[in-house]
Amino acid sequence: MGRKWANIVAKKTKNDGATSAKNAKFGVELYVAAKRGGSTDPEANSQLKFTIEKAKQAQVPRHVIENALKKAEGKSDETFVEGRYEGFGPNGSMIVCETLTPNVNRTIADIRTIFHKNGGNIGAAGSVSYMFDNTGVIVFKGDDSDHIFEVLLDGEIDVRDVVSEEGYITVTTEPAELHKAISVLKADGISEFEETDLELIAQSEVSLSDEDLAVFEGLIDALEDNEDVQKVYHNVENME
Repeated sequence: MGRKWANIVAKKTKNDGATSAKNAKFGVELYVAAKRGGSTDPEANSQLKFTIEKAKQAQVPRHVIENALKKAEGKSDETFVEGRYEGFGPNGSMIVCETLTPNVNRTIADIRTIFHKNGGNIGAAGSVSYMFDNTGVIVFKGDDSDHIFEVLLDGEIDVRDVVSEEGYITVTTEPAELHKAISVLKADGISEFEETDLELIAQSEVSLSDEDLAVFEGLIDALEDNEDVQKVYHNVENME
């Protein structure tokens, strides 16, 4: 895959663990999942259950989860709209940015400004995303990738890859197979996951010079700091 998922998970945990921004973004995602699924009961709302699991993996405090569900139970009619913005950084670097916002006009303006002020250029819809594959990603601690591959095949999972790296196993699947793969792994005794999500994986990657990398990191940081941005994907291989 070319991406150090073990390092990414460790970095996410380190950088996000104490940030209110991360908690706020998960609060929005939980609220939307509850509203769209028509229930705050995770057993009756599969998307909400999946989102709660992701929040726990990201070490979101219990009270943040509970407050989001209480808000969803109330009379609030706040509507959030999903968006995707694509653009370019220095020297062949590409970015896909996914948002969830109650104010689309504000978000569009903010994302354009972030690209413009941080050495990037925003592109048209589809200008970048065709170079990324939508992929189910599961990461957990372990080293016996051969066993995991056999377990998934026995479970009739359409597996793209199983990689063991630095004490972690990364499973990639077809998007539709993600939830089934998680269930198969749980049945095999895997109880804790570092990452379970749908990700956009770059089909090819670029390596940037130190100067370009500094610019690119500033652009990514600015996008991730925006309150409406939920996920940012890119194709730079030497960005930790």
